[in-house]
Amino acid sequence: MEEKFSSKGYLNMELLRFTTAGSVDDGKSTLIGRLLYDSKSIFEDQLEAVKRASIRRGNERVDLALLTDGLRAEREQGITIDVAYRYFATPKRKFIIADTPGHVQYTRNMVTGASTANAAIILIDARNGVTEQTCRHSYIASLLEIKHLIICINKMDLVEFSQDVYEKIKDEFILFSQKLNARNIHFVPISALLGDNVVEPSAIMYWYKGGTLMHILETIDIVSDYNMEDPRFPVQYVIRPQSADHPDYRGYAGRVDGGVFRKGDEIIVMPQQQRTVIESIDSFHQTLDQACPPMSVTIRVKDDIDISRGDMFVREGNLPSITQDITAMVCWMSERPLQLNGKYALKHTTKDVRCVIRDVLYKVNVNNLQQNHNDKNVTLNEIACVSLRTTKPLLTDPYKRNRKTGSLILIDEGTNNTVGVGMVMNS
Repeated sequence: MEEKFSSKGYLNMELLRFTTAGSVDDGKSTLIGRLLYDSKSIFEDQLEAVKRASIRRGNERVDLALLTDGLRAEREQGITIDVAYRYFATPKRKFIIADTPGHVQYTRNMVTGASTANAAIILIDARNGVTEQTCRHSYIASLLEIKHLIICINKMDLVEFSQDVYEKIKDEFILFSQKLNARNIHFVPISALLGDNVVEPSAIMYWYKGGTLMHILETIDIVSDYNMEDPRFPVQYVIRPQSADHPDYRGYAGRVDGGVFRKGDEIIVMPQQQRTVIESIDSFHQTLDQACPPMSVTIRVKDDIDISRGDMFVREGNLPSITQDITAMVCWMSERPLQLNGKYALKHTTKDVRCVIRDVLYKVNVNNLQQNHNDKNVTLNEIACVSLRTTKPLLTDPYKRNRKTGSLILIDEGTNNTVGVGMVMNS
């Protein structure tokens, strides 16, 4: 995440990360291509290459989906099979797009792309309405605590730009969304192929009074999405240059994952629970008076305390949970099924431990959100609530309160492959 400072030292957010999701052929890649094309965020040689590829395919118009379907296999199959990241900017904001797969067998890729997103664009084909994949992707976005859902009802040109079709699909999704933890939902009828309501307003859909997709992306308030109440600073690295210019310098580098830290604040170093005071906060360019999420800084303290990677700076009266027993929602990302009582490596913030999966409490059917408490077999792309026991205590918050201190990664110790990602439920 990039940040920029005003003269007063406050964080000015510029970057919005968003993901796209939907059923196969709903037009995700075409929509992103349209965003890049209409916002003039592609180079001439890229456009020429896409034009030539479109001609070879026999298309009557430029196939903007080719701007994002970068893998040769994707172009040959006409589907997106991996997470494709694209970057562009407007005068108001910078963007990182994660174009995620639509097929059910690539759910793990959707989770990967959505894990750092501020917003999620859910595409719905106006001809098909809300489908199982719509529900699946919306649930995953909700599970990952993405605060802003933008429901793009696409291919309106194929239903004669009908307001009745749009309103029917909108009502259907609103009914389903009552089961989700979604705070901020926007609806916009679009034609990604023709560009209606993507960057420029549609003259044909005059009945739609809301903003275009680009307007929504540019104006979403994401500053309030960060946890500014619970000070959390996991130590990533101890800096001791021991140079002639800085013979006594000792700082603790990391990213602020919650709250605000100020020079002169009394803090507690966890898990040893030792008190000290912040002496200075340093960034690459300057010394700061304060730091807040998602800034990466180096904090120096007044007392000589044994502090190492994996420790966390917090404040009195606002402590994370210290526990070895964790209940988490896990998306399984390995072709090898989850092993009950199996041992895995676990990464949480900057701390590495080992754990045992003690039980599968229930599995979630992401198409209807029903819980199955009898099936203990968790396979690739499935989501389950599990209980873990770690070898050392972790400093956690519920994921719904803090996406950074409430998330974890499970790793197969034999292959070093990531096999699961988890969201802490208890804390």
